[in-house]
Parts: sequence; C-alpha cells; structure tokens
Amino acid sequence: MKKAVLILIAAAMAGWAVYEFASSFEGTGDGDGDPSGGNMITSPPKEDSEEVVESDEVGLELGQIAPDFELQRLNGEKVSLSDYRGKRVILNFWATWCPPCREEIPDFQKLYSNKDVVILAVNMTDTEKSDEDVDKFVDNYEMTFPVLMDIDGEISSKYEVQAYPTSYMIDSDGHIQFMAMGAMNYELMEKRLGKMD
Repeated sequence: MKKAVLILIAAAMAGWAVYEFASSFEGTGDGDGDPSGGNMITSPPKEDSEEVVESDEVGLELGQIAPDFELQRLNGEKVSLSDYRGKRVILNFWATWCPPCREEIPDFQKLYSNKDVVILAVNMTDTEKSDEDVDKFVDNYEMTFPVLMDIDGEISSKYEVQAYPTSYMIDSDGHIQFMAMGAMNYELMEKRLGKMD
C-alpha cells in the first residue's frame, strides 16, 4: 500500500513538472525570440496577418499617432518627438541596470549606422543610481544615437512602460506601426523597419 502511494505521488509530481515546463513556452510572441534562450520578444498577436489601420487619434494603439513629448538629451539639448516628423523613429525605453536592454543596444547601434532611421533611446533616469552611470554606459556601448533623459519618469508613464525594454516603431507620419515589450534582435528590427514608410 505504501509503495502504491509513493508511486502515485511520484507520478503526480512528474506530471506537474511536465505541465509547468510545457506551459512556460506558451504565449511567447510571434516566434522571433532570442535564439540564445534568453529574453523572448513579445508583440501584438497576429499583427503580421492584420493590416495596421491608421487613425488621427493620439494614443498608444497600433495605427494611432504617438503622443508627443519633450525631453533633454545627455548634452542638455531639448528635443521633441515631433521634431522627427517625416522620419521613421524607434522610441526605445531602457535603463543601464536592465540586462535585456544591454543585449539589444549593439543591435540598435548597428541599425542606426546602417539604415535611415532615428533611434530615440529614452533612459528611465528616475530608476538609475546616478546620471554618471548613464554617461558611462553610453560611452562603453559607443551609442551615437540620441539618448534622452526621463528624469521624473513622466514619459515612461505616459507610454505605459511596464516591461524593460519597450520599443515603439513609428512611421514618418507619426503613426505607431509596431510595439515590442522585451529585447529585439537586429533581424526583427530590420524586418519591422522595412514595413514602415
């Protein structure tokens, strides 16, 4: 009798482990994940099969006009999102302490160097230990695209950033064409950029 109970408990535990392992792979996005097994890229479900419907409304949904803002660059210059109307923009929210953010920065730099795109890297400065950490990070990663300082977290709140990093891809008319919560790799960046005017 004791042997049967032990076998039943062991079988139940093994079944639960298999269930937990299998369920950890569900809902991981559109399959453009990090091949190293690290961070998965999440994106709107079925976005590839549906046309993005553009709207004149300002908001965070695909097709809506991205909310404008003004922030200061590391060098003190003030810039607005609307300054870049007429150009394709990737708006990336990141922090120096965020490992997935660190993973995608070299790919952003490569994209910025090779493609006609503006990358606005909004540092969530209110979460950093110091501004000096941001300066060192930018130097270490040789970031040449604009780094904006969200000192009080107002813009990351406005854009409802809940995962780090979060990126919005905005077309030349200011409409949001793609949104990713989590790190993107170069191939996905290039693919999504190619679908935008």
